[in-house]
Amino acid sequence: MREFIVEADGGSRGNPGPAGYGAVVSDAVTGETLREAAEYLGVVTNNVAEYSGLLAGLRAARELDPEATVHVRMDSKLVVEQMSGRWKIKHPGIKPLAAEAVRVFPPGRITYEWIPREQNKHADRLANEAMDAGERGEVGLSPAHGGVPARAKPRVGEESRAWGSSASDSRAALDTPGPRPATPEPSEPSGRSGSPGDAAAGAARAHAAEAAAGAAAGVAGADAAAGNAPAGNAAADVRAAQAVATPGTETAAARGPASAATPSSGWAPADMGPPATFVLLRHGETPLTPQKRFSGSGGSDPSLSDIGREQAEKTAVHLARRGTVQAIVASPLARTRETAGVIAARLGLDVTVDDGLRETDFGAWEGLTFAEVRERHPDDLNAWLSSPDAEPTGGGESFAATATRIETTRDRLTTAYAGRTVLLVTHVTPIKTFVRLALGAPPEALFRMELSAASLSAVAYYADGNASVRLFNETSHLR
Repeated sequence: MREFIVEADGGSRGNPGPAGYGAVVSDAVTGETLREAAEYLGVVTNNVAEYSGLLAGLRAARELDPEATVHVRMDSKLVVEQMSGRWKIKHPGIKPLAAEAVRVFPPGRITYEWIPREQNKHADRLANEAMDAGERGEVGLSPAHGGVPARAKPRVGEESRAWGSSASDSRAALDTPGPRPATPEPSEPSGRSGSPGDAAAGAARAHAAEAAAGAAAGVAGADAAAGNAPAGNAAADVRAAQAVATPGTETAAARGPASAATPSSGWAPADMGPPATFVLLRHGETPLTPQKRFSGSGGSDPSLSDIGREQAEKTAVHLARRGTVQAIVASPLARTRETAGVIAARLGLDVTVDDGLRETDFGAWEGLTFAEVRERHPDDLNAWLSSPDAEPTGGGESFAATATRIETTRDRLTTAYAGRTVLLVTHVTPIKTFVRLALGAPPEALFRMELSAASLSAVAYYADGNASVRLFNETSHLR
């Protein structure tokens, strides 16, 4: 019986972003390369690209000899552990690919091995060549023809338009550059850029198969990576309103909390009284924001930059004109307390500090970009992008833990401020979590929101437990 070695890889420059895969089939005895496969996939996530590479390699091996045994070698810990049955496959966009891969060869004739990235250079090179060719609109290599050129798939813009959604960014929720990890002071890291091994964080633009499966993108950060994952190309993409008051520009801004306090008819009976309305303000820009570095509650705790202070001043003017904010509560971190202080001075209010509003702790990733995390902690990052229960390297806080904290904080504050409008000055992950919980959206929705520095959103909570969300996209208050 013949034995083949299948080496495969996949990458996404943006995670999700322009993606491709590469696969190599060689003879286990002689080491001779028997078949190569590579293809540009359009805009998909890194994990989808990796699974696509695996599937292409297995199919190529089966074409050579359907009775052979196969040993798969990949530098993706996620794929190897999941296909070996040790890790559960939770992502709805990955399940169909994994199920298809299982059917190519009987389980008894296939084994999996994780290898370091430097030992997977052949497949890595093919994946990068496919991405390069696809972005140029040139041909790629079709796995079905073992290296025979095939027409490249649609370019990113074309595929995005076909899905009926924008190709802009969002990645998760970080206090990093604002993601993609939904992305994500965010300026969240935007995700994999470059070779397949460099992750994007990461929002996310979903592959057509993921969208069809209702998958949310796999990608996130904190006020950085998770905070602004590149906004996905899915119709379910939720883009948090931006009230960024960047000097000299008119970016998305908030219409104002007053409107949020009165939802359209039919949302709540009149006798329920006014809701507790949280006007959610992300702090102004810090020096880490434009660098798209993870900036949570366990890092250097940076103060506002000059731009961030100007954003806070402009937001204060806008809120003073609205005249609806009755109280101010802020996260204990320096950037939020400084932003809140500027606004409080203008409104003549005091600031209450609540630890529940702090940003997620990103552990050993604090101060790093997504690319740096991918290089230093690839397995931990893959796990984190795949599950809300996964923690950043070094004992950081998972998104599931953050959500539990935010739920507790929400319940406490809605009771304390029943019927009032309160400004919560906080961070990317907490704000996205407030919005996600109010919408009843799954955890992966964090990767489908874009949230800029000094942006405003609002959630109104009613006595019967229902909530309504208002996302602002107007710039009138900046004029």
